[in-house]
Amino acid sequence: MSSRIRWFTFAAPSRFYALAQRLAPWLWAITIALTVAGLYIGFFVAPTDAQQGEAYRIIFIHVPAAWMSMVAYLAMAGWAAAGWIFNARMATMLARAIAPTGAIFALIALWTGAIWGKPAWGTWWVWDARLTSALILLFLYLGYIALTETIDDEQRADKAGALLAMIGAINIPIIYFSVRWWNTLHQGATLSVTAAPSMNSAMLTAMLLMTFAFWAYAFAVVFMRVRSIVLEREAGAAWVQKLALATNGSTP
Repeated sequence: MSSRIRWFTFAAPSRFYALAQRLAPWLWAITIALTVAGLYIGFFVAPTDAQQGEAYRIIFIHVPAAWMSMVAYLAMAGWAAAGWIFNARMATMLARAIAPTGAIFALIALWTGAIWGKPAWGTWWVWDARLTSALILLFLYLGYIALTETIDDEQRADKAGALLAMIGAINIPIIYFSVRWWNTLHQGATLSVTAAPSMNSAMLTAMLLMTFAFWAYAFAVVFMRVRSIVLEREAGAAWVQKLALATNGSTP
């Protein structure tokens, strides 16, 4: 029970700000280390694919980015919903901080997918179920960002953004199951929780390292962004004023 209470204390913007400040440098260090290791194994150690040749190596960026674009959207929608339902300020700020990062992952997934698709399919883009639903995901991110930034009243903006995010969450299972539900050029899941991995061990290691690197990056950049959002929204709070005085006497 005491540990549960301690975790709830981070719902206070001042405490979450301090937590994010402490964790961000470690997360950046982990991101760099895992990225270097993952790219080295993926591009220099993993063998050439028998069917796709060297072009397949883009999957070490494409697949983790695609996974993170979906995970980040669910996290954004979850925090936005929690902020709306429970009137939790910190949850809403986290949702806003996650949105640009999720949009970047979605863009990277689409861009690297096009690079992969050209040699594999002979074209940069096809309007099949997986690619179209992934493009819709990017538009949902951009729509959430635009909606929350264009409405002047913060509470109205948060509620409108939460509604859009929750409705848009329907698109996530569509993306994931699209290769099963419809005929599509896109290949099936690279990894499955219900089956043993069929990838070469070096390929699998590189894929997992890059996935963890993207996780660490997501946490690091979201923590940095949420600190800025906290300072902006809590500018009138006593602890922010005290922090401003401690940093060369300037306002945040």
